[in-house]
Amino acid sequence: MSILSKEQTDSFWNDGVITVKDAVTPTELTELRKTFTEWVEESRLHEGDYGKTLDGRPRFDLEPGHTSEKPGLRRVQSPEEISKVYENVMRNSKMTDYVAELIGPSIRFHHGKVNSKLPGTATKVKFHQDFLFQPMTNDDLITALLYVDDVTLENGPLEVVPGSHKGPLYPHWHNGVFTGSVDDEIANKYSKDVIKCVGKAGSACLMHSSLLHGSAPNLSSESRTLYIATYYAEDAIELSQNHLPSKLTHSIIKGKPSGKVRCSKYEMLIPEVPKGTSFFSQQAGSEENNN
Repeated sequence: MSILSKEQTDSFWNDGVITVKDAVTPTELTELRKTFTEWVEESRLHEGDYGKTLDGRPRFDLEPGHTSEKPGLRRVQSPEEISKVYENVMRNSKMTDYVAELIGPSIRFHHGKVNSKLPGTATKVKFHQDFLFQPMTNDDLITALLYVDDVTLENGPLEVVPGSHKGPLYPHWHNGVFTGSVDDEIANKYSKDVIKCVGKAGSACLMHSSLLHGSAPNLSSESRTLYIATYYAEDAIELSQNHLPSKLTHSIIKGKPSGKVRCSKYEMLIPEVPKGTSFFSQQAGSEENNN
């Protein structure tokens, strides 16, 4: 039995994005918030990025200007590895059911992270396409952005170009450097078509991996925290090194293995794996400088 309406399903495949309400229960949302708050408190004890992920990079990414008095925890890599709360939401929430209905019935987990935009911070995400970071044999990949906080027009919401997932894959390499973003000319070309994705905490924005998207700085007095989990159709095979590998990468989340591989026709340059804590350094054009 479908849990998404035909209108929602059609909208996803036409626009490349939909926002759904109540993607987690109130209890799940409370637990996610509590866990993230604990991580923020822990970050007060550190002066720079810390922790370690599976590939040896820091797990906790701190905003430039972070202090113990004014903590600036802006990203947690692979939170599912260190939190049963986040792992449970990734595996068992209604959000996951929505994804499976769109690209399932069998889906696997690719990677996850928490992104938090603090009030008044300059952090922004330049326009890019997720698929250019994670090429696979087919493009049935969905990035699910769970709103841990309310997402408003003022606090740096996701900005997308509807329908752009049907168009070309734009280069993210410029002058021999993998910038993690499209050329400014492309971003400007689509600027008039951009829409902003907002919603109440507990909602989830489901986005096709080839959709052009970015986000602006948080100009409000409220934080904007997202739990972002990427899933892919079980019959897709990864074609480049995972940018955020974890012990849960490639886990079957819904359904069962088919023993098959399905291929789409496309061409792109192989992405560069970030050496810094996160892809913010790639978009900034410097590994020392930190969607």
